[in-house]
Amino acid sequence: MTDSRRSLLDRHWRELYAAPVSAERRMRVSHLPIATSRGNLAVAVDHDGYRHLLVPIASNQAVRRGLNGPTLVLSKRPLEDENTYQMYADLSCLRADLNDLFTMVCADVLKATEALPDNPLKVLHRVLDRWKALFQTVGAPLGQEQMAGLFGELLVLVQLLQRDSSAHRLWSGPEGHPHDFTGPGLAVEVKSSTAAEGRRVRIHGLEQLGVSVGETLLLVWFRLKRDQTSGQGVVELVERALQLCDDDSALISQLSTAGYRLADVDFYRETRFTVSEERWYAVDASFPKLTVNDLAAVGVPVGVTDVAYTIDLSGEIPEPLDEEYVQEHLDRMVES
Repeated sequence: MTDSRRSLLDRHWRELYAAPVSAERRMRVSHLPIATSRGNLAVAVDHDGYRHLLVPIASNQAVRRGLNGPTLVLSKRPLEDENTYQMYADLSCLRADLNDLFTMVCADVLKATEALPDNPLKVLHRVLDRWKALFQTVGAPLGQEQMAGLFGELLVLVQLLQRDSSAHRLWSGPEGHPHDFTGPGLAVEVKSSTAAEGRRVRIHGLEQLGVSVGETLLLVWFRLKRDQTSGQGVVELVERALQLCDDDSALISQLSTAGYRLADVDFYRETRFTVSEERWYAVDASFPKLTVNDLAAVGVPVGVTDVAYTIDLSGEIPEPLDEEYVQEHLDRMVES
């Protein structure tokens, strides 16, 4: 599991920080129990306290150029002691405030190396390519309403991850599925609003509230209030989800697909919300909605497309679900 590899890295780095400070141009090194054809991977801390991941390579192998700060540096470094001389690809992080993110990258390298121990340099380059793609900015950052929508989905995602560290696999919305969270026969659709009054829900498409035979769909509606002082930060919620998840890169890829890219984190740091209202509904025969079956039943051609409509949930009908039912539904989603 990625989480166990992250814990392994953190433990070795803590031990290195506790060791006497190395002389300038020297590093404190700790070998990891991750074997390759060239020897074990290692971590290190330099004189300035920066973290390093050391990947053993052959002396004639070339480390890729171009990754040279200001945050990540990749270089070729020999390490020598009384008995051995070994060449390494040295990946280092030059910003202490990004140590947690650097640990995620390194944990991904460890995981990939275990699967391909005969060519650790190729593994390192492949992992760095994937993370580089996740950091690249494509298009404008999310707007405030989009951030509110993502915030609501993250609230549900965290609840699922607290039950199962692999529950990110249920987050189907970023991939274009009609429902935001999907399991076998169970689904959740998330709607968020920053409006101070009313409970108006915008539905996009005839499939969004469509329910297959035997499927149970819940819709959760959050009223969010922008709160820069005591609200919960979107960035904090993302970090919480990553902490709970057992596959960081998979979740980061999902976030990127949803429009949230790590390159824009500084832009999002001031986006904070409080949840002033939360209501869950069963999307059953009594719930107000439009689906393909509904239109067919009244003679509207099924070829009608691009349908969007608004549901007003301001009244007492439909009646929201009680907390116990909601929690049981979420439990079943991760157990199925």
